[in-house]
Amino acid sequence: MFALEQWQPGPDEQQFLNVGTGVDLAIRALAEAVAEATGFQGEIHWDASKPDGSPKKQLDVSRLAALGWQARIPLAEGLTDTVALFREQLSLQLARL
Repeated sequence: MFALEQWQPGPDEQQFLNVGTGVDLAIRALAEAVAEATGFQGEIHWDASKPDGSPKKQLDVSRLAALGWQARIPLAEGLTDTVALFREQLSLQLARL
């Protein structure tokens, strides 16, 4: 909502805005955080025969920061809250798999 309310690019400006924390996060760390938030007890398997992809996936969020926004909810908390909301909506049949 913040970006929709605060960002009005002119016709000659870039028409995209990166939204994120500006902190780099490895895919492994993200997978482990999702597993923790969901209570996943299994094992995460990595296919080392596949390319690693881009070594750095950190977004440049300087344009968003210049508007005055910064992330204030830690990733683990946001994941936990999102999983809880999804599970609640699933139990109320407001979401489905």
